[in-house]
Amino acid sequence: MSLRDHGDPDGAPSAPPPLRPPTSSARPSAAEQARTIAAATNAATLASLTPEGDPWASLVVYGLLGGAPVLCVSNLAEHGRNLAADPRASLSIVAGAARSDPLAGARITLAGTVAHPLADHRDRARAAYLNAVPEARHYVDFTDFTLWVFNVHRVRWVGGYGRMDSATGEEYAAASPDPVAPAAPRALAHLNADHSDALTAMARAFGGYPDADAAVCTGIDRYGLDLRVHTPRGVAYARVGFPEPLQSAGQLRSATASLARNADRSG
Repeated sequence: MSLRDHGDPDGAPSAPPPLRPPTSSARPSAAEQARTIAAATNAATLASLTPEGDPWASLVVYGLLGGAPVLCVSNLAEHGRNLAADPRASLSIVAGAARSDPLAGARITLAGTVAHPLADHRDRARAAYLNAVPEARHYVDFTDFTLWVFNVHRVRWVGGYGRMDSATGEEYAAASPDPVAPAAPRALAHLNADHSDALTAMARAFGGYPDADAAVCTGIDRYGLDLRVHTPRGVAYARVGFPEPLQSAGQLRSATASLARNADRSG
């Protein structure tokens, strides 16, 4: 993953390097990050092309058929007419709640083309849309509304300042949303409120910072924890991986407890 692929590296803030390699630095791929963000909401900004070739941005809602967004668009809307004339489009999807600095948050852009669902997929596409947008039952079957399946050709994931990467449509289709994402905010809050000593021990034992004197969890995913670590040399960011990727949110408590126990033994 490219953590910084533009800008002036000399202008980036410095941080103390790890004193030894982390035990595991595995983290989600760009495709996995994108699938997780797409699955976490049902609202996006659609960019379509007018007959003159100008970009036209519209707020839309969507469901997911696998990883493919499903749109239900009025034929009378400008973006509906645009899609009917030119299937090329992109979707911008923003993750999570609003921040004081929105550019510090995660988001994705999906680029591709729209198409009518095949006859044997139409019922599944319709169900996917209604599952995400229940109020659509009032209009989904109107003759002046059209179901479109967005075929993803290219993905750009941005995780905040200096964190970004790309993926192909094939990589996106093969990936899956993070199963622990729905439980992550609550688990993160619990770890920081009640287990700060354990987080510091993890940073020392597994994160590469044996000189850590404090640590805060800033992110959780199926592969591990992101920590902000305070050391006498300054503030750093560490990755503490689980021994194996988690398959469900139900494994999160036992996995973090196991990391804490093993960190204590290492200390």
